[in-house]
Amino acid sequence: MTSDKSSDDLPAFPGDQWKGKVSNHIQIGGIETAVLDNGNGKGVRVAWINTGSGLRFRVVLDRGMDIADAFFDKYSLAWISHLGVTPPDVSANQGIQWFHSFGGGLLTTCGLTHVGGPENDEQGQRGVHDRISHSPAEIVSIRQPDLNRNDLTMSITGRMIQSSTFGPHLELVRTIQADLGSSTFRINDKVTNVGNQQAPHMLLYHCNFGWPLIDEGAELYWEGDLTIPNEQSREIFENGNDYRVCKNPMENHSGTGEAVAFIDAAPTADGYCTCGVINDRIGLKLGLRFQKSQLPWLTNWQHWGNNEYVTALEPCTHPPIGQAAARKNNTLIFLKPGETKNYELEMSIQPIE
Repeated sequence: MTSDKSSDDLPAFPGDQWKGKVSNHIQIGGIETAVLDNGNGKGVRVAWINTGSGLRFRVVLDRGMDIADAFFDKYSLAWISHLGVTPPDVSANQGIQWFHSFGGGLLTTCGLTHVGGPENDEQGQRGVHDRISHSPAEIVSIRQPDLNRNDLTMSITGRMIQSSTFGPHLELVRTIQADLGSSTFRINDKVTNVGNQQAPHMLLYHCNFGWPLIDEGAELYWEGDLTIPNEQSREIFENGNDYRVCKNPMENHSGTGEAVAFIDAAPTADGYCTCGVINDRIGLKLGLRFQKSQLPWLTNWQHWGNNEYVTALEPCTHPPIGQAAARKNNTLIFLKPGETKNYELEMSIQPIE
């Protein structure tokens, strides 16, 4: 899904009205890096990406190049936890420590060797959702739009390593790309085994949506068959309930109350799966697009807690069942030394006419 368009193929930013009137691309949009200097996130590197279309979002460079807050025009898109942005925590691979620094955000990356709850077996000990979201990026490149050449593409690329002595050594190279004037951005990930032995591999894109995009009556959409993994989730996903319609805050979702469904995502003829949110009240539609061959599963997390109000759509290589269960059911991916897996995720925002 990485763009292979020439600049001549790109849509003009808005009707070429900027020509002859703009000295610097940042007047319209672009990428700006910074270091936070206050609060929980003090010292954390970030990059603001502004597409100039009304879409702008903050990439947390020290947290696996995940995405924190995001906006389209005046509307917030992402759910932000009470913590917000926090520094990486190397202890987050133990038990439920991952939750102690989970900022939510438009995207939290889970993996690269385990997605699911904490577990301990003969292969080792693993905490919630593994360590990649606590890996700082080495920034490889930042590409700004060049209005003089009518090149409207911007991108940022970083390299993260998830490694342990005598254990798996995996590299994630992530590129986040957008075009000036567009309300779509693309994530291109390359996961490579840079070690000398085969390594287990699981990956999940935890896309967290919050108010006002998510509100009572907003609708979720996807295609595919559901599996309900536990009794707690049946309240939402069974008994004739309309689980695609977002709920008001629910008292029994306070604390650890939640509902989860695993979706065997159904692709269209071109091999792509789509899912997203439609909110008629504010006139916005958010869509995700990904390849079935790369990310065959989709997880829907619904947590309608009071003041902790969120739902997530999570394209993934596996549902969050954990490495041990994936190993047992023979679905765990193994990367040979030097082997690379490519993943592409596209997110778009558009007004509803």
